[in-house]
Amino acid sequence: MTDSDPKPPSRFRRVLGAVGRAALLPVRGAGYLVRSGKAHQHFFLPVLNGALGDQLAARYDARAIKMSFRQGERDVAVPELCLAQPHQKTVVFLHGLMGDELIWQAGFQDAPDTRRYGPRLAEEAHIRPLYLRFNSGLHLSENGRELNRLLTELVETYPDAIGELVLVGHSMGGLIIRSAGYYASQASLNEELRTTNEELGETKELAKNEKLSQQESSPNNNSSFVIPHSTLKRAPWLSHLRSIFLLGTPNDGSWLEQNSHLTARLLQRIDLFPTRFLSKALNKRSNGIKDLRFSILVDEDWQDAHADDLTPPRTPVPPLPGVQYHILMGAWLRSTRPSALREYFGDGLVGQDSARGHATFGEEAALQAGASVRTAVFSQQHHGGLLTHPGVFQYLKQWV
Repeated sequence: MTDSDPKPPSRFRRVLGAVGRAALLPVRGAGYLVRSGKAHQHFFLPVLNGALGDQLAARYDARAIKMSFRQGERDVAVPELCLAQPHQKTVVFLHGLMGDELIWQAGFQDAPDTRRYGPRLAEEAHIRPLYLRFNSGLHLSENGRELNRLLTELVETYPDAIGELVLVGHSMGGLIIRSAGYYASQASLNEELRTTNEELGETKELAKNEKLSQQESSPNNNSSFVIPHSTLKRAPWLSHLRSIFLLGTPNDGSWLEQNSHLTARLLQRIDLFPTRFLSKALNKRSNGIKDLRFSILVDEDWQDAHADDLTPPRTPVPPLPGVQYHILMGAWLRSTRPSALREYFGDGLVGQDSARGHATFGEEAALQAGASVRTAVFSQQHHGGLLTHPGVFQYLKQWV
């Protein structure tokens, strides 16, 4: 070491510096917690609604979230969206349990100037992103019916602005999309039956008059009539729908909720004061969480007297005809783990078998006309990571 080299700090100074840094750790930690709390405060209401949203709504509590489109962190009525550009591809994003619309746009721990799927797709794929927020504590079917109503209002309000319609749902959001499709299909079917009955009544009346006329001219002539074909009048937004993306969606149910339900039932069967207390506490979880057990998407199923059975009724909700489904799932465990274990745990919250939806989608050959299913697995990726994964974004960019 030459005379010009700076002398290293003495041992005393090094110890003093270490003590100073240790003393500042609680202050720095508290500062981080404050900053983190401020950044995540928008999650307070979504988390509260996910846990107790059904009870809040039943009491008409002001904290109960109402499903709405969102802009600038506020609810926006459909007429106030002011969609102008004609025939633009429109992508509607739905969050999952205890989430909100901001998960599609930015995150507290993201790098500076990082934008998530919505803004990036708007810039790079030239689509129109729309974001929804909903009360994830309500029954899936209640949110499904409300989504069907909102999408109908959207298309009827902006018939020229909405081009192709794409729906993207994370976790529970994907189930609500499927429920909305079910109710839209039911509305279309009811409209078809009503139209058919009206046409049938008119045809019968015409045939009756014609038969009377023919009988007058030729009493031995037995005439018949043919019911004319009735064109299916689909719910308006279904006519625009082209693709549905399901990110980490438990199409056949959640193993977590199945275990919670079984635990509550066992505790109740033991029938001691502590176990009854724990069972009642577990059963306070919201209807939205309970519906995740077997992904109950139809009102009649949770209203059924056997809804709490170990194998409750479950109305089939098949894929919509003419729609391409994209199932994107994470594989949380490493490939060195047993395959059965990796399949069961999936992305940590949703098993891969449920995400694939074997009971829902079955074999592609059995799908309704024009429906198709594509599946993509992202290795070593957990449930929440599907919202930020570069591979997921590239997939969306390619297929949206």
